[in-house]
Amino acid sequence: MHQPQPVTVGVGPARAADVVAVARDGATVRLSAEALAAIARSRETIDALAADTRPHYGVSTGFGALATRQIPRASRTQLQRSLIRSHAAGSGAEVEREVVRAMMLLRLSTLATGRTGVRPIVASTYAAILNAQITPTVHEYGSLGCSGDLAPLAHCALALMGEGPVRDASGTRRDAADALRDAGIEPVVLAEKEGLALINGTDGMLGMLLLAIADLHELLTAADIAAAMSVEGLLGTDRVFAADLQELRPQAGQARSAATIRAVLAGSPIVASHRGPEDTRVQDAYSLRCAPQVCGAARDTVDHAATVADRELASAIDNPVVTADGRVESNGNFHGAPVAYVLDFLAIVAADVASMSERRTDRFLDPARSHGLPAFLADDPGVDSGHMIAQYTQAAIVSECKRLAVPASVDSIPSSAMQEDHVSMGWAGARKLRRAVDGLTRVLAIELLTAARGIELRRPLTPAPATGAVVDTLRATVPGPGPDRFLAPEIEAAVCFVRDGHVRHAAETVTGPLA
Repeated sequence: MHQPQPVTVGVGPARAADVVAVARDGATVRLSAEALAAIARSRETIDALAADTRPHYGVSTGFGALATRQIPRASRTQLQRSLIRSHAAGSGAEVEREVVRAMMLLRLSTLATGRTGVRPIVASTYAAILNAQITPTVHEYGSLGCSGDLAPLAHCALALMGEGPVRDASGTRRDAADALRDAGIEPVVLAEKEGLALINGTDGMLGMLLLAIADLHELLTAADIAAAMSVEGLLGTDRVFAADLQELRPQAGQARSAATIRAVLAGSPIVASHRGPEDTRVQDAYSLRCAPQVCGAARDTVDHAATVADRELASAIDNPVVTADGRVESNGNFHGAPVAYVLDFLAIVAADVASMSERRTDRFLDPARSHGLPAFLADDPGVDSGHMIAQYTQAAIVSECKRLAVPASVDSIPSSAMQEDHVSMGWAGARKLRRAVDGLTRVLAIELLTAARGIELRRPLTPAPATGAVVDTLRATVPGPGPDRFLAPEIEAAVCFVRDGHVRHAAETVTGPLA
């Protein structure tokens, strides 16, 4: 396996690609000298406030609704320890390793800005835990997406203290103290402000947003390729994808999707076979004709989400925050609304692209609409059921995606004795988006399987070079048409084919890079 390049964490914005590399590929991280210097400077400000007789939130007071109580110096180490222990209150299933690693890298990136007031040892130890491939156990429920992803980040901070369960590099569940000891990492005893700095950020929801954007960039290209294959297999026309028609509605994403479909269908003998006056069909169904309009709008929405994510990557989110001129100020930048909204937008995108994909699949299976293909693409209809139940699976997933498209960000439940009286629910939006993206992957995989089968059943007509390359690559792991077989493993193979980018790569062997 290719070893990813180490990621440098500095005072500037993190890069989305670096987050994905650390989260998914296990890339190591290092703190720049500039970042360590900035961290040390901001700590000097906190140390000065710690010695002040006046109360300062997060330094010498309680938290949330308990911020009015001043804490004596002798109790402040216990204050930080208690904060992390009490806030590590998550429940439910373990969150995926890649999500935890993304969240940790993003919190480390904020620490590196020198705006949080932690000591350099805190950031260095956080980096060491990432590099040792130790993953704190974080749970499904616990974050309201405001005051930061408090509970998830507290579980990460707990591991920094040498407490709580973690997964080591092999995936074995262990006590943090033992895993850190075996990795040669000394647990950190937190000082003033440090517990708060470790938990006050949108890092969980942002990490999941970045992973979803990376997935959707791949999936939307796969959706365009699958749409092209369905147009071809259903004897549709490619004329509606012409560039001059797309220019009449200058939506950027639509133009990119149409260009992809044109490139993939270029030189198709199947499409050419029914082009001309003998073709009496005036126009194709919406699920074929309007594919660039829907997938293109999805692309534009992903681009908007990426813009919001980039702004968040350039942020230093903490409360209170150490300003450039040395002030320590309370603020509301931890509120997750900007991220929560686009997480909800993307769930809508996933549902709608999946819905259109399922409609194209269904057309293949109905002899009244498939233009000469056997019922359900079965080898012997009646004896064989072909892809009948594969479409049921698609329909079930699409229905689930529609439920997941209901926004989380419109809800708010007050917390902390009404001090935190409006929250974003961004973590919940991120969790459901991950499920929606997985659902879209599976729906596209089934369309791809079905379209490939439909294209092959058009023989002796042959497909376009690009769609033919996709079918041929798919056939390396999934057999072609024939009597009914155990279908679930073939669907899973197609899911991997879509998720891992093999659809794009196969098409690009003919077309060159696709948008």
